[in-house]
Amino acid sequence: MLGKVALAICAIIFTVFAIAATVVLSLISLYIPNQSVASISAYQTCLTVASKFATTISGPVANITATTGVTVTCSQLTSSSCPGSLVNGICTWQRKLAVTCINGSTVRIRVQSNALPGRCASVPPTTFLKEQNIDFEVNFNPTVNVNSQTHSPTTQSALDDIVCSITNQQYAPSGSNLTSYSSVASLGTVAGMSIDNVPILNVNSAVDVDPFYPPAGYAVETVDTCLAHPQTNGVYHYHMASGCAVSPPTGNLSSCTTTPACSSDIAGYALSTFPSSAKKLTVIGIAKDGHVIYEPYLASGNIVTSGIDICNGMFYDSIGNYAYFATTKYPYVTGCFGPGNYPSFGPSCTTNGQSSYTMSVHAAAQANG
Repeated sequence: MLGKVALAICAIIFTVFAIAATVVLSLISLYIPNQSVASISAYQTCLTVASKFATTISGPVANITATTGVTVTCSQLTSSSCPGSLVNGICTWQRKLAVTCINGSTVRIRVQSNALPGRCASVPPTTFLKEQNIDFEVNFNPTVNVNSQTHSPTTQSALDDIVCSITNQQYAPSGSNLTSYSSVASLGTVAGMSIDNVPILNVNSAVDVDPFYPPAGYAVETVDTCLAHPQTNGVYHYHMASGCAVSPPTGNLSSCTTTPACSSDIAGYALSTFPSSAKKLTVIGIAKDGHVIYEPYLASGNIVTSGIDICNGMFYDSIGNYAYFATTKYPYVTGCFGPGNYPSFGPSCTTNGQSSYTMSVHAAAQANG
């Protein structure tokens, strides 16, 4: 009898440990461990994040533009706007992307991209798409702390100087150890890379205002229904997150200005482009400071409307991880490299900005810890 009881107790203990192990593993898969966690954990998580990108080749490579990519066709681009060549009158190009995790005492991630989309694009008659060579390496998910902020403006003028500046993301904080391997002049305005190979540029227009909801006297910029457009050097890019990154459309695209739902409320339209299957914590890119960029949704499925700092970053879990979240408010994806502070005023370069900022519960716990 005693033997049977002992066996029963052992079975119960084993079951409890098994359940605990399952819970721990599920948490590991959900949260991105920062660099203060064991290197192997950060490396495995880096691999998971890298797997979300639509890569075309294993890297790193000597020159991404010299690789063979995935062929893309688009009938609406002309000989002057096509980034490749016309084949039987159809614009044809190759999308090329490598995202590589490098293991070591500090885990690094390298992004190599020719910056061309894997879908069609609608561009104004005077603009064009052009292949680029974007190549940078950075510490993956570097450890940051809410009590040691990269930016902490105390006046609206000081906030404007940081967020309302197209050049404010030319360099990343020293803890990111950003290294650029390309000489692309436009890399200075690149804030990160989307999983679909489309660069995410600094949120501001060339005149340092919100391109979609500018103050009076400034023009609204034109984008297609994937919310992207090319700049003067032919870099097709986002300022605002788009569901096209996770669910690329097929066929030709329209202009946002000719699509009523988009032209009347581009921020609301952007939110509607995300498929229901992706309304959860979903990777949509990596910032140039090494932090992950997520969709506008938390793991709970709730839309992110608060808890972000001036850079659009959030401490989103009890482990202390920091990431950028796409939102319907300026700066939409990332306005600076954080963490930033939480002032009771917003920037003046937009009519669609936060009026004040609040800490997430995890940031508040860290600040008071």
